[in-house]
Amino acid sequence: MKFARSVWKVLVAIKDGLALLFLLLFFWVLYAALTLRPTPGQVHEGALTITLDGSVVEERSALQPTQLLLSGEAPDKEFQARDVARAIEAAADDTRIKAVVLDLEQFTGGRQVHLSRIGAAMDKVRAAHKPVLVRALLYTDDAVQLAAHASEAWIDPIGGAVVTGPGGSQLYYKALLDRFKVKAHIFKVGTYKSAVEPYARSDASPEAKENLAAIYGALWSAWKAEVTKARPKAQIDLVTRDPAQWLAQSGGDMAQAAVKAGLVDKVGDKVAFGKRVGDLVGHDPAAGEGGYKGTSLAQYLADKPESTAGKAVAVVTIAGTIVDGEAGPGTAGGTRIANLIDQAVASGNYAALVVRVDSPGGSVTAAERIRAAIARARAKGLPVAVSMANLAASGGYWVTTPAQRIFAEPATITGSIGVFAVIPSFEDTLASYGVTADGVRTTPLSGQPDVMGGLSPQFEALSQASVESYYARFLRLVADARHKSPQDIDKIAQGRVWDGGTARQIGLVDQFGELEDAEAWAAKAAKLESWHAEFLGANPGGWQGFLASLMSDDSSSESRVASDVTGLLAQRQQALGWRVMADLGRLNSAAGAQVYCLECGGVAPVAPRPAGAVPQGLVARASWLALLGKAF
Repeated sequence: MKFARSVWKVLVAIKDGLALLFLLLFFWVLYAALTLRPTPGQVHEGALTITLDGSVVEERSALQPTQLLLSGEAPDKEFQARDVARAIEAAADDTRIKAVVLDLEQFTGGRQVHLSRIGAAMDKVRAAHKPVLVRALLYTDDAVQLAAHASEAWIDPIGGAVVTGPGGSQLYYKALLDRFKVKAHIFKVGTYKSAVEPYARSDASPEAKENLAAIYGALWSAWKAEVTKARPKAQIDLVTRDPAQWLAQSGGDMAQAAVKAGLVDKVGDKVAFGKRVGDLVGHDPAAGEGGYKGTSLAQYLADKPESTAGKAVAVVTIAGTIVDGEAGPGTAGGTRIANLIDQAVASGNYAALVVRVDSPGGSVTAAERIRAAIARARAKGLPVAVSMANLAASGGYWVTTPAQRIFAEPATITGSIGVFAVIPSFEDTLASYGVTADGVRTTPLSGQPDVMGGLSPQFEALSQASVESYYARFLRLVADARHKSPQDIDKIAQGRVWDGGTARQIGLVDQFGELEDAEAWAAKAAKLESWHAEFLGANPGGWQGFLASLMSDDSSSESRVASDVTGLLAQRQQALGWRVMADLGRLNSAAGAQVYCLECGGVAPVAPRPAGAVPQGLVARASWLALLGKAF
């Protein structure tokens, strides 16, 4: 009895502690919301300061309150490329804004198409005879791309710059699976569909290397052309041909080496940079040493709402992996996006539809659900245009097939028309521990897929036939959309990935253009004289809107970005370890047939570990434990 009373006291204490914790959390969130949320009317004469202490993305990921609470850390910040570009463009004609400042000290990266869009906005400000200043401690490819468009690019005296170019290592797990005696049953169509190679090989196939070499070459050429055009004095070949010799020519001083190579203009710390901005826009002693007058990105966007004049053109965003269900934003939940489109069409409030795609694909069924919703919109008479961002590959291309016009960028990655499925089985793993499987079946498919006892030949034949059927449907959809025969499409399909320029030449896209070009085309097709774009599902309410306001650029957070070049490059490559968990989790996710471009992962910065990341699935967890055992 005494023991029971003691246990009860412990339980009551835990309950009271949790109640107090949630109460404190509530008041902290309330206080933060009231003090940090930007309000209109706070734009001050001076500089527009954009502190990119996170990554630039197409669509911000949904914030999960439970994940934030349990992980003990906030997720990395995300900035929508269109928001950053819109603010910079607006500053060009705003008499209150005397200069635009980009602080990249904690910038964690962005993809090429997005940064090109922001760079074009910076060019517009300079064309309006306003200075654009950029500062960073460390410059890598993405920061160099932005700095090229600046009138002044500053680097910290203890900072540095390095240009690595696209490419790197892909991870292969065949030996690991063999170690655990796990069989990876692969069903696919497409000679170049290398998404399954990590589970079947220990290296890249010649076809995969050929395809990726072409893609990386196109991206690299586009990057160098943009940087050289914006900053003609930049000596990219000097920086990349022999980095060690380039650095030695400046006596090991990386900051001075960056200046001599034309990557940046001036060396100075944050205070010196602030004083320079203050000389241009006005000093602000209240902001401390190096303070200057200005307005933050969040405040400026709050003061500059998007236009609502004229008829609305709906824009639906398909960003991230395409999955079944309601996932997103930031992940393309098929049900969520299809419902957004159907509701928009049923409302009668929209004259046209633009589909913005930045996705490597994913689930066949989710992609088909989105495609069908887009086809229904077109059947109702709405003009439909597609705007491709960085990625519109595999399932990301599947969803584009109902469109009347497809816009892409030279650095867009598209194609990857192929289908695959992977199912692991563990019969040999169990047998090594003395565990076997047996039973009675009424048909050859009873109990299949039997991941513990092994897959039957009939099930394997059925799975391969299913994948081939999906591929044939994929070919027909593309052939009908591009006015070609399935045989013609098959010649450029087979899972092969194409850059935007080549995709236009072979007829997978219609023309080069940004999102605004696709919107203008759709408005013209709808015969609109006055119109505005409205992003479906772009104004989160409830917890999402509340949390998003707390994650604005005004909130402070401890930097998790490395403070030197070696550390930064190592930090980015360290994220490959978390890709192991994602890849192995995908292996036994039971997701079914996939139209996914796993190989496209190498064309963009590796995503950092998400807050609270935990390996999922039997294969992933077993491998995780094995890797930990190796490490310790």
